[in-house]
Amino acid sequence: MPDDIRSPRALATRLLSLLDLTSLGENDTPAQIDALCAAALAAPVPPAALCVYPEHVAGARRQLQGSAIRLATVVNFPDGGGDPARVERETQRALAAGADEIDLVLPYRALLAGDVAVAGAVVRACRAVCSDGIVLKLIVESGELGSAERIRQACAIGLEAGVDFLKTSTGKVSVNATLAAAAVMLDAIAEAGGRCGFKAAGGIRTLADAAAYLELAEARLGAGWADPAHFRIGASALFGELVAAAW
Repeated sequence: MPDDIRSPRALATRLLSLLDLTSLGENDTPAQIDALCAAALAAPVPPAALCVYPEHVAGARRQLQGSAIRLATVVNFPDGGGDPARVERETQRALAAGADEIDLVLPYRALLAGDVAVAGAVVRACRAVCSDGIVLKLIVESGELGSAERIRQACAIGLEAGVDFLKTSTGKVSVNATLAAAAVMLDAIAEAGGRCGFKAAGGIRTLADAAAYLELAEARLGAGWADPAHFRIGASALFGELVAAAW
């Protein structure tokens, strides 16, 4: 890791700029999302994006108006269904409400059953709706796929469809982000030329956790590759520690 981000303050500052500040609680209220937006706007460094459920996108859009913080939401979440038409409708509604970024769950159960065609069709349908400037992140649900071979297969589907990020997890299953899965995904990205980004999400709760993924990404793809256009950490619990360390 470069010397200029070895100090806790410098590292926290950098990680804040790479953070997708996330609230995907089943009981999230508009007031809670408003408070999250306010916290993001008051941070010493704004997070890269705020990620909320689709029903909170319009309200968050109003709160974030005029800021550089992007607004992300989830589709096909968390089940990873196999209906391209449903995913297309969900994505269109999210974009109409004001989302800048879409985090799509791969139909990982279909992939586990050997149905690569269904998995690919869903990703392509979502990609077709996401016009220029809309970032598409593909959640491969690496903990459910299990093997490195399956994770590589999921990555290939995303890379072939032209997604902007490969993301580890929904955070809603028993095994979420792991460094082992991240290494497989980052290697796939590197082999494809490094254009696609990477997002680690699920269970990342401390500065040390996040730093491990940042170091791994730069070991695989080079110092400086991990900018907000190529690297994100999806987390909620991490935010407070980063803000405290960055002041």
